[in-house]
Amino acid sequence: MDDLVRFGVSLDRRLLAEFDRHIRRRRYENRSEAIRDMIRGNLVGEEWDDNKETVGVITFVYDHHVRDLPGKLTDIQHDYQGRILSGMHVHLDHNHCLEVLVVKGRGAEIRKVADALVSVKGVKHGKLTMTTTGKAIR
Repeated sequence: MDDLVRFGVSLDRRLLAEFDRHIRRRRYENRSEAIRDMIRGNLVGEEWDDNKETVGVITFVYDHHVRDLPGKLTDIQHDYQGRILSGMHVHLDHNHCLEVLVVKGRGAEIRKVADALVSVKGVKHGKLTMTTTGKAIR
């Protein structure tokens, strides 16, 4: 790390005990790593609301027997081809498929793609997970 700075944090004893349990569950090496991760997560979340370039993953499960659903989902993906970088299709069972799409663009644009896909009748569950390109995070 470039300019490492040490600082103190005061916490309620119970809150610290819960934080230490969290650290063990997540297998952090120390409190500093856990705190850095939490700070980065907060900063990344702020990027989503800006017009900064963001990347994300859209996952959704759907019943491919629903009339015209696979075609509708494909059409939507073609409409947003500039935002979708890559995709993966998985057959979960005889009726259900999982799609995973990697997307890139401004936060509002990525949400628009996810909303368009997840809101189609026959999509049983969908979720957008956005993250950072890493350019602004140290």
